[in-house]
Amino acid sequence: MERKKTTRKKKTARKKSKRKYSKGAQRKVARAMRKRKAGTLKSGRSKKKVTSRKQAIAIGLSEARKRGAKVPKKKKSR
Repeated sequence: MERKKTTRKKKTARKKSKRKYSKGAQRKVARAMRKRKAGTLKSGRSKKKVTSRKQAIAIGLSEARKRGAKVPKKKKSR
């Protein structure tokens, strides 16, 4: 019986990835999500109640940016 030779890939050292979002940003988003769930999260100028999960995350990240937490820049709209 013949055995097939298998070639093994060399293990390369993995690069440690840096955090995209800081702990402070994480806390702000978590706070916004809790407020949304409780029904007390309001949007900017209109002060309407926020029910959307995505909107709650956006509000949390926006607050974190204002505080100077490490958060990636907003995507530019066309």
